[in-house]
Amino acid sequence: MELKKLRNTLGLAVAMAVMVGCASKSTDDSGAAADAGAATGAQSGYDQAAADAAALASLQRVFYFDFDKSDLRPEVTAQLDRYVALLKNGSQNLRLEGHADERGTTEYNLALGERRAKAIADYLTVSGIAASRIETVSYGEERPAAPGHDDESWALNRRVELVLN
Repeated sequence: MELKKLRNTLGLAVAMAVMVGCASKSTDDSGAAADAGAATGAQSGYDQAAADAAALASLQRVFYFDFDKSDLRPEVTAQLDRYVALLKNGSQNLRLEGHADERGTTEYNLALGERRAKAIADYLTVSGIAASRIETVSYGEERPAAPGHDDESWALNRRVELVLN
């Protein structure tokens, strides 16, 4: 008997839920069209953000410098222009890590790594990236990319690495 009452009550509750659902259905599709348009716009924005993220991931992240220099090479500025095009309308932050080869004092190499990172930061800010989105740090000679003690290794260690946050 108790089971029969529970089944009847449950059946009544389901029937009422169906009727309420049917009664609230609107025949005006303008709201649905607006929702679909908003979803498409959101999807389009998401697609663009995903495309930008993929393009950023494909770009070079290491920029090399000449011995005892912090001047930007033409190939570096060309690569940075690609970053600017992708980062200008976004909000992604980046860190520029300056490095130097092992020649010179620790203090000198830290200052040189900082000048190199700042040279790239200055180029990006002049090109339209907000300075508040850019962090610079210098590791000097402390984090070599190549462990050797020759011209080839030193050339690989004179660099700035761009890290997206």
